[in-house]
Amino acid sequence: MFLNLANLLGPDRREQVFLIHPLQLSRWLDEAWASAARIPPLPDVPQGAPELGSPDIVSALDLPFEPGPAPYLLSSGIDLADVDTWQENDRPVSEAGLLWHHLIYAYLIESTGAFEIFAEIVRRLVVGETLGQLRPESVKWMRTTEELFFRDPPLYSIAGVRSELRPVERVNRRNAYWRMFGFDLPHPVPPRWGAGDAALWKSDLGGGVNSDFRAKWTELLRQVWIGLENFNNGSGPNPTDPAFISSLCEALRDMMRDRRRGGLLAREEFVYVTTMSWFHLTLQTNTPIVADLKAEASSPAERLTGIAERVGMRPAQRSRELFELAEPMSSLLRAIERGLFDTANAAATLFDPNTALGEDMRDLINQWQSATGERIKERPTGTAVAVDRQPLRLPTPGEPPRPAAPVPTRSFAQTPATSSVLVGSNGQTR
Repeated sequence: MFLNLANLLGPDRREQVFLIHPLQLSRWLDEAWASAARIPPLPDVPQGAPELGSPDIVSALDLPFEPGPAPYLLSSGIDLADVDTWQENDRPVSEAGLLWHHLIYAYLIESTGAFEIFAEIVRRLVVGETLGQLRPESVKWMRTTEELFFRDPPLYSIAGVRSELRPVERVNRRNAYWRMFGFDLPHPVPPRWGAGDAALWKSDLGGGVNSDFRAKWTELLRQVWIGLENFNNGSGPNPTDPAFISSLCEALRDMMRDRRRGGLLAREEFVYVTTMSWFHLTLQTNTPIVADLKAEASSPAERLTGIAERVGMRPAQRSRELFELAEPMSSLLRAIERGLFDTANAAATLFDPNTALGEDMRDLINQWQSATGERIKERPTGTAVAVDRQPLRLPTPGEPPRPAAPVPTRSFAQTPATSSVLVGSNGQTR
């Protein structure tokens, strides 16, 4: 949700989010949650608010006030014109309904290692003097980061998804990722935070895990690539099958909606996406804290690498691709969950290279293939491919080109054994 707030401030004032008092930001989250009830339903969508699981879940967890001005003491008081003042007219920051990113956004951002790296940065800043002096703007960022993400939220806040019953936030997020996608994060819970070695997030789920999500998602990307590859094929066989693509979209839609029945995971998704958006926003530009940590660079991945080096850590090897994937993949899964590709004609728009959506799909396929090592573009011939005609990974600045390598035979539907998107660890001390 902090990306939404940054957008409301405007392109030239996005970094002012970090100057807002943490109490106001905490109240902003409750306002943003309440605003989801104002999102207009889409026509021809049989289930209202499918991304929430229930059209009533927002009001069920919100304060019981009639529509209208909220009590003054419960207002965020954020003034978009001047973030250093308290707005006293009790109006919400946004009159329009705000919808947060899909849970996959939180998963991909956390997979970069950003959360653990920043956790160590904040810990070092508050317990010692190993990282140098900060300017006042960075001190504000540090205080707000600790207040919002590394302590219990205020009582009765919508962000209060941590309790005696689920005390470790890192475990709680992994539980949500595992249930929705069957994905583990590519790095363990650091021993410092006391989660132990057991995969506690996989306990007591009652079969509520989308363990087939990755296979269906990968197959969807493969089928869309076939469509892109053959879009202008005017003669000869054309293996493109829009009906099959729509069937895959329906299957993914049903899997995600099953995990949301009755509003399950709606609040958790809101909180976890909000958490990761703070660190993503921190890395999108050379913010004061990035500059003070001497990590200025031209991309979020490079900034994260520079910050990690200050505390002897490293981000994911393919963090560049993960940052690039996060928002487009979130938008696509939101659209799939809303049923926007449930017909063959609608599914055909996914592989039309003459549209923005088709170009976005091409980029998404390239990023996913590079991040995961899954060869989406291989043709299902059932025979070995002698030489890969295109590199598996996207180029990384400063990385010398590598020669193409032989590709082993693999079944069309087979996916790597690992349940994490990435192969390898991240966010770990060297």
